[in-house]
Amino acid sequence: MNKFILLSILIFVFASCIEINDDLKINSDGSGTFKYVINLSESKTKVNTILSLDSLDGKKVPSIEEIKEIIAEYKTKVSSKNGISNVVVESDFTNFILRFSCDFNDVMSLQKAIREIAIEKDKKQEYKEFNHIWLDFQGNKLVRSVPTLTTETIQKLKKEDSEALKNGKYTSVTRFDKEIERCENPKATISKNGTACMIKTNPYSLMKNLEILENTIYLSTIKR
Repeated sequence: MNKFILLSILIFVFASCIEINDDLKINSDGSGTFKYVINLSESKTKVNTILSLDSLDGKKVPSIEEIKEIIAEYKTKVSSKNGISNVVVESDFTNFILRFSCDFNDVMSLQKAIREIAIEKDKKQEYKEFNHIWLDFQGNKLVRSVPTLTTETIQKLKKEDSEALKNGKYTSVTRFDKEIERCENPKATISKNGTACMIKTNPYSLMKNLEILENTIYLSTIKR
């Protein structure tokens, strides 16, 4: 877990123009697909410069090969979890874009997999979200919040690095096979076909206020 946290911190330090997209698709039976994309293409010159260094702020800068090993390790870990399938990781080290996706049997399987991996990698570390339910699907209602691990990682950054995150983008999309009746988050935008909602912010704002992405989504009883 320490290697993963270090890699996460370096990712944020790398990029003043980081784009993060999370995309959650939930079917009527509770199964679904989760996708996560980190895009550093607008900062690739800075990324290449930092990767050429031996260390940054006293921390060893991982090589591309070491980053690939970390990614492969986590792909293997996720693939081994019950209720998780079709794990795909695509890495573009020319434009520095990382894409992750997996299918899940139900939202609890997804949460349990993430929780177990965090515990396995650092048994001594305690994170608030180990006992936090950040996805709760009840057929026609989804309650979605934000795991604190991501924001706790960002909060380890120096002030000047965290300020740079204001230039980044964070987009969260939730999709269904039913029409959405309403969303409680006033920042959420419902798609034209009524089956998806989107919230846009930036990593800095999210770090300061987790509630930005919190949402309760109510669905129609009519399947599309």
